[in-house]
Amino acid sequence: MFAKSILPQLAFTVICSATLFSQQTPAAAASSTPTAAATDLPVIFQQKIEAGKTPVGTKIQAKLDMATLVNGTVIPRNAVLSGEVLESVARTKTESSRVSIRVDSAQWKNGTATLKLYLIPWYYPPVIDTAPNLQYGPQQSDKRTWNGMGQYPDPNSPAYRPFPKGADSDQASSDPNSSTSTGPRHRVRIKNVEAQRTSNGVITLLSAHSDIKLDKATTYVLAGNDLTATAK
Repeated sequence: MFAKSILPQLAFTVICSATLFSQQTPAAAASSTPTAAATDLPVIFQQKIEAGKTPVGTKIQAKLDMATLVNGTVIPRNAVLSGEVLESVARTKTESSRVSIRVDSAQWKNGTATLKLYLIPWYYPPVIDTAPNLQYGPQQSDKRTWNGMGQYPDPNSPAYRPFPKGADSDQASSDPNSSTSTGPRHRVRIKNVEAQRTSNGVITLLSAHSDIKLDKATTYVLAGNDLTATAK
């Protein structure tokens, strides 16, 4: 009797366990799946590069502008990327300006990575945030301008107070209308520059408008084989 009564309970337990396992397995598998690698790296070159003037074979370095996941490894911000100029041709009446740059490696404090990335015709424009006007007091008239910047402040006027009473000296001495650059936010296409990829994967930038020039202040984009992935 005992064996007959326990068999249905045992079968029910086995069925429930199998059902629970089938529900949990996909979730566990999903959580262990590595994050997809980034398709591009935002970098700032450490030297100026100009088509036709920077010789082919010139060794270049760039700093990574944002920490980026590449093939399961997080390359930290300010990691040093090294590579070389593969092509550098000035524009002529009949030929476009041409530049090709390949980056082969990244190095940072606690690691290194082998790469194969090329400069593509995208960049990150800086976003300028303007601080709010913190002037405390009545709006100053544009008449009777002082040095072209508005009415000369009258320290004897009880109606005008640059900052609230009790503000500390550090706050009072700061410029409330200063602007700061907050870094890259979105990618845009470099104007009048196109990209050409050869059968072996080398990417070259071309411009029929002017010689391609890269500065040390702009955040440019490096990518592998997928040019369209940067079109956001």
